[in-house]
Formats: sequence, structure tokens, C-alpha cells
Amino acid sequence: MFRVDPKKAILDHASRPSGDDDGFVRLRPQAEAIIRAPVERTMSSAVVAGVAQVAEAALLALLGYGIHAAYIEPQQDAFYIPVILATTLLANILFNAVRSHRVAAYRTFLSQIGRVLGAWTVVMVVLTAGIFFFKASDMVSRVWLLTWFASGAVLLIAFRLLLRTMVQHWTAQGRLKRRTVIVGGGADAEDLIHHIEAGANRDINLLGLFDDRIDDRSPDFVAGYQKLGKVAELIEFARRTPVDLVIVSMPLSAEKRVLDMLTQLWVLPVDIRLSAHMSKLKFTEKAYSYVGDVPVLDMADRPISDWNLVFKWVFDKVVALSALILLSPIMVITAIAIKLESKGPVFFVQHRHGFNNELIRIYKFRSMRTDMLDAAAAKLVTKDDPRVTRVGKFIRRTSIDELPQLFNVLKGELSIVGPRPHALQAKADNKLYYEAVEGYFARHRVKPGITGWAQINGWRGETDTIDKIMQRVNHDLYYIEHWSILLDLYILVMTPVSLVAKNENAY
Repeated sequence: MFRVDPKKAILDHASRPSGDDDGFVRLRPQAEAIIRAPVERTMSSAVVAGVAQVAEAALLALLGYGIHAAYIEPQQDAFYIPVILATTLLANILFNAVRSHRVAAYRTFLSQIGRVLGAWTVVMVVLTAGIFFFKASDMVSRVWLLTWFASGAVLLIAFRLLLRTMVQHWTAQGRLKRRTVIVGGGADAEDLIHHIEAGANRDINLLGLFDDRIDDRSPDFVAGYQKLGKVAELIEFARRTPVDLVIVSMPLSAEKRVLDMLTQLWVLPVDIRLSAHMSKLKFTEKAYSYVGDVPVLDMADRPISDWNLVFKWVFDKVVALSALILLSPIMVITAIAIKLESKGPVFFVQHRHGFNNELIRIYKFRSMRTDMLDAAAAKLVTKDDPRVTRVGKFIRRTSIDELPQLFNVLKGELSIVGPRPHALQAKADNKLYYEAVEGYFARHRVKPGITGWAQINGWRGETDTIDKIMQRVNHDLYYIEHWSILLDLYILVMTPVSLVAKNENAY
């Protein structure tokens, strides 16, 4: 598969934050109009299909058991329950084998119903044959078997019609369409657009095109879609309005242009695909994925998506709620100690960059004297810093000052585990972080966290040199590229250990 090393690509290119006061990137009016338009929250097709599978299997199993409970006396749960579960599992396997559990299939009527009923019939034939070969006919009621088959068919038809109605409604709202932009222009992009409109118009919401060329090869309109700006402007555009997919319409022979484009776009949490529909160089079938009927090569995936996003959301909420309950006595004692030592609020609120450079308000216990607060963090806290109170020194060294960020997790602004959010004006060697480290904002492709891979490896506390902030960023990029729930669990378990063993830089 055609790949570029993400870490190398990111560190080879610098990017600037969105929303700077100096208005660093000015977008065209056409792009601003799209940004201002209301956007429905999109839904993952994989999650929709997964939930549909679970719901359908549960309904079939409950129906089979309900018929058994209502008709057969005495009930024979020890035999019927395993048979019902095995039959339901086989049905789900066959439904997937005939490709009926896809959003594209849910939108159809006769095709979907025909596939599902055909698979259900095969399941019942297999069940009947199994009963015969294992000589279990005296244990199985023929009335139960025929009733489950007939009522199951009715249930499947009703469920699929309801599912079709819901999917069509979500599609009309745009919630099942991936917001997409094309990088490139001219004849290649025009041909790509025609292919998308022919085979993927219900899955793709095409917003426009971005291209660095300004000559006749890249006109302002391609197949009715506007050119919204240059590739550098796409970074700002994707940070101000949701973009799910970027399709690059460039030939593989234009290697330098493709690599230059990737090193700019890798900082964004989007899927990047290279269109292969016009390429004369053919790969094996497994090398391609598809946007509708258009073959594409996967260049980059958003780090956490689909079911992984669901798993991480559940992990965050469960851990945050549990931690708030267990650590509430410590938080109450800390609040009292802060109030007793110095005048001022208990909490300190600071703006920081969150997911995709979104500005968020971070909560912390106040650790500095009220008259010396540094909301912008323009000056790093150093050892024996006179601005820090006695209580502040302790809660900073033990990271107790970070505990109020559990509320940020419950609000959905932070994760339990992720790259730590830095203050907007934080500096290393008198340089802002994003100026000191090229590709710095690639760490914002996932939600920031209360703790992270860098922190448990000793890179927490003071970042007075460029090497220290580079080490943090490198560890953050490693975490993003290797994320898993097990890695999050490991980091969570190791965080208390690291607070004791590796806190020499925390002041």
C-alpha cells in the first residue's frame, strides 16, 4: 500500500493554529459561506450497521425464545436456549455474507428483503438438517420451528423496512454523508466528480475543491463545484467546519506534489484518500478501498473513529465518574486548603487548544497567588517559583491540581488519556510551542487528555528547552499512531506510578 511515514511527514512541515488574533489565514467568501451554514452532526456508518446487527439478532433470539416459552410445556431451556443462540449467530453471519448489513443495502427495498429472507431460509434449512442428523427430532417441536421461521420472516421484513426509513431520513439530513473536499483540479478532478455523483452521491457531501495551481489547468469551477482555495487554506477550513474525507485527485506520477500535499494535511483529523480511477498503474484488489465505485488508496485515517470512538467515549465517562466519586474527599480537602491559605477563587480557568485546535476552557485548582496569576502562561513555572503557594507546590507536584479536569471529560472536551493540552502562550526557549516544533498541531488530531504517554514516560512539568517540548510531541505522536483501549488502560494504571517515580520536573 502506498504510504508515507506519518511521523516524518508531520515533522517535515510547519503549521499555524486556527483562530489567531492576527487572522493568519483568510479564506475565500465561498469557503466562509460553507463554514457559516448549519451542519447536522454526522453518524458513523459502521456504528449504524453494528447497532442494527445487534438489534436484529436480539429480536430474532427473543422471538424464538418467546415462542418456546408460550407453546412448549414443560419448558426445556437447557436445550432450546443454546439452539436459539446458535441459530441467531448463524443468521447474523449469513446476513453479513450476503452483504445485507451495510448502509448502502439498508437504502434498498427488494434487494435487501430478498437477501435477508433468502439467508433466513438457508438458516432454517441448516437447523432442520442439524436436527435430523443429530437425531434430535424428538426434542424439537415442529410447531415451534415453523412458527419461528414464519414469524421471523415477518419480523425481518418489518425491521428492515423500519431501518430503511430511518436510514433514508438520516441520509436526507446529511447525517450519513461524509463531508468531502477534493484536492486537485482540471480534467482529472472533473472525471472524479462524475464518478462520485454516479456511484456515491448518497454517501458523499461534496463541498468543493482546493488546489494550489492558479493557471488554466485549475479553473474556479469544476463540474459545477467551486474552487475554495489553496491546500494551506484547507487546513484552516477543516478546523472551522467539519470535514470527514479528503480525496486527492493527482496522478501517482506527481510524487512530489502528493508528498507536499500530505505533509500539509497530516495535521488534520480526517481520512485522506488518493484517487486511483485514472491511474494506469494497477495494484492488487486488496490494495484499494472504495468511495462508491471509485477505487482509492488509503493515505491516512483519522486516528480514532467508528466503534473505537464509542469505546473511548464509554471509557472516558466511566473512568471520570468513578474518579470523581472516589477522589471527591481529596478534592474537597484541596479546595478548603486553597481557601485557607490565600484569598481568591478555588478554581483557575484557562483557555487551551482542544481537538482539531478548538478552544476549550480547562479547569484546575488554583496553585498561584491571585495577584500573580498568569492566565496565558506566558512565563513557565520554575522551581521555587514565588508565584506558587505552599498548597500549590504540593498539588502541582502530585497533579492534584488537574483533578477538576474530570469535569472537562464529562463535558466531552477532554479524554482521560491523550496529549496534554498546553496553554496558548506557553513557550520553550522563548519560542511558542508551535513555532519551536514543526507539525506541532498534529497532536490535536485526537482529544487532549488529563494524562498521556509523554507524562508516564517522565515528560511532564517544566518545558524550558526545545528538546523537552519535542520529546513531548514525539511521545504524543507515538500515542496517536498506536492508540488502543489497552494502551489507555496501561497509561491510566501507570499514571500514579509515574507521579511518584518521575516527578522531578513538576513544580
